[in-house]
Amino acid sequence: MVIVTGGAGFIGSNLVHELNAEGITDVLVVDNLANAAKFENLLGAKFADYMDKRAFRAAIRERSLGAPKIEAILHQGACSNTLEDDGVYMMDNNYQCTKELLHFAIEQGARFVFASTAAVYGLAGPGHFAPIPGNERPLNIYGYSKLMFDNYLRHKIAADEVSITAVGLRYFNVYGPRERHKGRMSSVIHHFTGQMKKEQKLRMFQGSGGYGDGEQRRDFVYVRDLARMNLFFAQLGRFEAAKGEPERTYRGIVNAGTGLSRSFNDVAAALMTIHGKVPVEYMPFPSDLIGRYQHFTEADISGLRKLGWIEEPTTLEAGIDETYATLRQLGRES
Repeated sequence: MVIVTGGAGFIGSNLVHELNAEGITDVLVVDNLANAAKFENLLGAKFADYMDKRAFRAAIRERSLGAPKIEAILHQGACSNTLEDDGVYMMDNNYQCTKELLHFAIEQGARFVFASTAAVYGLAGPGHFAPIPGNERPLNIYGYSKLMFDNYLRHKIAADEVSITAVGLRYFNVYGPRERHKGRMSSVIHHFTGQMKKEQKLRMFQGSGGYGDGEQRRDFVYVRDLARMNLFFAQLGRFEAAKGEPERTYRGIVNAGTGLSRSFNDVAAALMTIHGKVPVEYMPFPSDLIGRYQHFTEADISGLRKLGWIEEPTTLEAGIDETYATLRQLGRES
């Protein structure tokens, strides 16, 4: 069995669908459907069972899950709201829960791949996105809670206390289908589409941080690429060890991005090939974002390559094309 936490969310649901594409349906989906709109993300997906995250966490603590042999735990569940300021909740949900899952995975001999975040880098500039302590300066409790677990795993690996595959993927600026439920936390691709359809125009920031109008840059990574990275390190589907070949053991914290930053103007141009041209309005940069806004992100993916991932990333244009092709198939516009 494969366990996917956060399996009804944006990245988690795309991961479940990718598992299905590889012929894997013995999946336990774990999530919290308090935001009931997330159920749409699982329409058409095949999985063995669903558990509420609170019941799942209690079963892990009590060792009463009763599941068959667990091959892998793909841990996507977390509070990713960068505006959340309840530190007690964030540390329990993002840090303590992930610790519990790591130790459960070690006991079960299951491969463990989990979602970390580029938010740990804070306001790092070009050349400062390698996953090393000197670059890690999160701006909020979300980024800090993720960094705390990254450091916990680093300590355990250094102490030779991790006998299984345990890989943290620091997701950069993710986009793709099945993110409508995220509201204001959705990607800029989703928000720009909403503006284009509802307002018949696009709004972007004027020049800031040394960048021109709309030229602030991000490492935009297509969600299906991240799903495939999860499968690779968990050695599932096409990435399963060949018959007679030994299973590999991967350990570490690596960036999960394209390694190439693109501007918001690039995003707008790609979306206009899908939705048609609209005028662009450049707004003054908000004063309340000064010192709290990432003008630039670009993953240093050398660690990802060193750990074994060799596939080329999907380009921004191709990823946006595939996103809206998928949404059309699903009968959704965003």
